[in-house]
Amino acid sequence: MPQRWKEWYDRPSGVREVLRLMLPLVVSTSSWTILQFTDRLFLLWYSPDSLAASLPAQAQVTGDAKAGEGKVAMCIGCHGIVGYQSSFPEVYKVPKISGQNAKYIEVVLDAYRKGDRKHPSMRGIATSLSDQDIADVAAYYGQHGSDKAVDLPAPREPGAQVAALLQKGACVSCHGDNFSKSIDPSYPKLAGQHADYLYAALKAYRDNANHTWGRGNPVMAGMAKQFSTPELKAMAQYIGSLPGELKTIPQSRFR
Repeated sequence: MPQRWKEWYDRPSGVREVLRLMLPLVVSTSSWTILQFTDRLFLLWYSPDSLAASLPAQAQVTGDAKAGEGKVAMCIGCHGIVGYQSSFPEVYKVPKISGQNAKYIEVVLDAYRKGDRKHPSMRGIATSLSDQDIADVAAYYGQHGSDKAVDLPAPREPGAQVAALLQKGACVSCHGDNFSKSIDPSYPKLAGQHADYLYAALKAYRDNANHTWGRGNPVMAGMAKQFSTPELKAMAQYIGSLPGELKTIPQSRFR
């Protein structure tokens, strides 16, 4: 391992745990292109000023929740129905997105638009949205149903087996101790999300080989590939059982 990688790897817990998951993926490949890319990624991570200097100048897009309210017609048909289930690639409840981090919703829609996430329906919707549309929709759902702050009760402690799995995956390093206060707004709140959706999502990161479903994210892939299917299900069931801020708010036409 190059000395500078080791220095970054040994930095405080949040960055160290994420790099711990990424390094095996990089070191095990023979592709010099990937090595160069990852080396650059680490450099930018280590130096925020370098990151800002290396990115092309572009207009800042600010989301408008009021404008977003008029752009969610394609969203409410699934995410505005309590208990609504997707049937592809397997049956699971569509995620609760009201109260989710707005920046995370932006990241997700952009990933569908680029093809990093490959669900056909979501990709079709995302490709029809502009950067401004995405920012507005994200702003709308970020504040939807969260008019006032909620004091969540302390999460229940997991059993010994699940606790060991969560520690192995270093889940709290990004998603926070209660899985509802992520360390960065581009990471999702997880507490209280549908367990069957969390399970399907974890498998999509782990098994990203199909051309019509899967999620391309090297950090999450590195984490998920450590676990068997029953282990992923156990983790999802625990996190989904926790009190959280996520909601499905029925639209008037579906009540």
